[in-house]
Amino acid sequence: MEGEAIKYIGAGLMAFGMLGGAVGVGLIFKGLVEGVARNPNVEGKLFKNALIGAALAEGLGIFSLGIALLMLFS
Repeated sequence: MEGEAIKYIGAGLMAFGMLGGAVGVGLIFKGLVEGVARNPNVEGKLFKNALIGAALAEGLGIFSLGIALLMLFS
């Protein structure tokens, strides 16, 4: 394979990191909705923890996007 083709394949594989971030955020907020439905009194604490978890999961996706862009344009 040529070097250019390998670069595109590697950047495409990095998209799985963005997929993982999206699935992670979905699962976090699914858990938040279920937790608030069971016990509405702890909504504030659950929401704060969910936002922290979502930020960390999105960090994975942004990191993968950055690496993919570096692979494409370097």
